[in-house]
Amino acid sequence: MKVFLDDLRTPPDGWLLVRTPDEVIVLLRTGQVEELSLDHDLALWDDNGREIDGEAVTNWLEEQYFLLSRGEDSEVSFPPPKVMKVHSDNSVGRPRMEAAISNIRRFWEQF
Repeated sequence: MKVFLDDLRTPPDGWLLVRTPDEVIVLLRTGQVEELSLDHDLALWDDNGREIDGEAVTNWLEEQYFLLSRGEDSEVSFPPPKVMKVHSDNSVGRPRMEAAISNIRRFWEQF
């Protein structure tokens, strides 16, 4: 499955469009996501007025693969998506998300 997280852009043909990080995480938990393309800015806020962005996905994945690499309880036990990319133009969020993706791969290799 190819998953495309964005609030505005149209996904490429063959990609499943999702609008929220929670939707992405539900799909990731299935272990069936082979490719993942993430936006940072999603025009979403929680009940306390805090922004919800694409980093929620990379942060969740990073935490789960870190726990797995340490032999601790994790919600994942399968390889991360083969392709993970950030298609955001956000100059602050994009590098943070890309760094998290690098960590996710490293943690999986340690497992």
